[in-house]
Amino acid sequence: MTRTWKQIVEADPEHSRRYAQRWDDMVAEGVDIDGEARLIDAMAARGSRILDVGCGQGRTGAYLAACGHRVTGVDLDPHLIDRARQACPDATWEVADLASDGWAPGPFDLAVSAGNVLAFVDPAERGAVLRNLAARLAPVGEGDDEAGRLVVGFGLDRGWTREDFERDAAAAGLRVEQRFSTWDLRPFTDEAGFLVAVLLRA
Repeated sequence: MTRTWKQIVEADPEHSRRYAQRWDDMVAEGVDIDGEARLIDAMAARGSRILDVGCGQGRTGAYLAACGHRVTGVDLDPHLIDRARQACPDATWEVADLASDGWAPGPFDLAVSAGNVLAFVDPAERGAVLRNLAARLAPVGEGDDEAGRLVVGFGLDRGWTREDFERDAAAAGLRVEQRFSTWDLRPFTDEAGFLVAVLLRA
C-alpha cells in the first residue's frame, strides 16, 4: 500500500518543498501540467463553483480560477497551501484534513481530485473522505438544475482497486457515471492501470 501523505511528510519534513519544486521545474522545462484542469474547465459552465481536492500548490485550481471559476482548494499540507495562496490569491485555499468535518461546506458544481490524491488517503479514512466529498456536491435543483459532479484520477497500483473504490463510493452515496483511463478521456480497460472516474450523488 502507498504510504499516506501524513506518513511521508512526518518521515521527511522537506518532502513538500521538493514536491512543489518538482512541479516548478517541469513548468520551467515546458512540460504541460494542465491536462486535468483543461478537462474540468470543459465540463464546467463559466463561473462554476469548483472544489480542488488535495489541491497541493494549486496547479489545477489556479488554472481554473484564471478561467473565471470560483475555486476553493483544500489540502492538509500547510506549505503547499502557502504556495497556492501566493500563486493565486483570488481563489480560496484551506488547510484541512479531507476526512475531518468543518472545511469548505460548499455546495460545489464540480469537485476534482487530481494527482493521485485519493491514493494517499489512509484506507481507514477513505469512506469518510468520500462521504465528505459527496456531501459537498450541489444536489439536483441548484444552479442550472444539474447535480454536482466529482472527478477523480489515481493509479490502480496504489492499493485501491477499481472495484473496491466503486464499492466504497457507492457506500458514501456516490455513483459512477463514466470511467476513463486517462485525463484526455481514453476508454477505460481493466488493464489500463489508471482510473479517471466521474461520479454523481446517488
